[in-house]
Amino acid sequence: MARPIAGPQTLLRSLNGRAILETLGRRGPLTRSELMAETGLSRTAVTQVLRMLESAGAVAPAGLDTDTRGPAASRVALHPRLGVAVAVHVDHHAAHVVLVDPTGAVRAEAHGAFPPHGDRVDHIVDLVGRCRALVAAPLLVAVVGVPGIVTADGGIRDDQGPDGGAFRSALAARLDCPVRVENDVNLAALAELTSGTGAELSSFALLLFDDALGGGIVIDGTLHRGFSGVAGEVMYVPQTPLPIGAPVLSEEVVADLALAHGRPVDAAAAEHLDAAAAGDPAALAMAAEMGRRIVLVAGTVGLVLDPEAFILGGTAAHPVLVDAVERVAAEYAAQLPLRFLVSSFGPEAPLVGAVGEASSALRVALFNSILPASDRRSR
Repeated sequence: MARPIAGPQTLLRSLNGRAILETLGRRGPLTRSELMAETGLSRTAVTQVLRMLESAGAVAPAGLDTDTRGPAASRVALHPRLGVAVAVHVDHHAAHVVLVDPTGAVRAEAHGAFPPHGDRVDHIVDLVGRCRALVAAPLLVAVVGVPGIVTADGGIRDDQGPDGGAFRSALAARLDCPVRVENDVNLAALAELTSGTGAELSSFALLLFDDALGGGIVIDGTLHRGFSGVAGEVMYVPQTPLPIGAPVLSEEVVADLALAHGRPVDAAAAEHLDAAAAGDPAALAMAAEMGRRIVLVAGTVGLVLDPEAFILGGTAAHPVLVDAVERVAAEYAAQLPLRFLVSSFGPEAPLVGAVGEASSALRVALFNSILPASDRRSR
């Protein structure tokens, strides 16, 4: 008969403590019985760990459970002032900042366009400051989604070239907490994978069209960033008769298509698609061309990776463009079947992904900071 592996009590306490912290962070306030059911720990183990966490100031009473039959049981939750994380979505025009607690609940939110000649870091720090003024808890970690290629060391490569990690370093210094920088489309793919259209798929490619067309690739349930962060830069997949390196679909491409079809060149893609929905022939022709380009990108990706489905996000999820994509895909179905689905989160997907990753990183930070302190007190 196999015997359980023996180990130091501090290790066992840490493992049990992590299980309870993760559960409270994921589920919110729970009774001891609910914690036992969620973690598989005994009542004695749950009681001991909660006593340890209470002494460390990590958990606090959270009312009574009056929904179940029998005597009301007390609930416990992570202490509301234990710590928060900030999730940031940066695009070419503005920044959106959200403060979240370990359960993923939004505690404060701010949004603002970048000033014409201002610094991005200054602007983000100002928005974070507005949020922190509303929440009495320390800021422990930040997750920032940005357009452009993000390297493994947090450097950003965009249309102004590589920054060598300068943006992340400056933001970390100003916020006084660790900062993780991630490609915005990758964060959108993580949102779909965790709780969106991709949750039931083993593999998919998110095609998100905002200012430009970007891809987020999930293989066997794991986000694929590539060796240097380039995976998913589908805007530059070669298409005939475009020259190598020319964008397949972007704001500039939409403006060129508008010029060619006699439409306003300064209108956003969504405005052209709305006009197409109203029956405008020139806008319908533009939508057909945009749909053709998206399908050819998907076909190229499909021949290499063969994902279970393609998820259309951002402006690509506009009903007119979805219809155009499906019509073009039907023409190629005999040679290369492609399945298209629509994003669960629309243009908010990158921010949803940043919130989810910030909440997860916050729970890890809390685990690393709480348990060593409580272990020292218990010795």
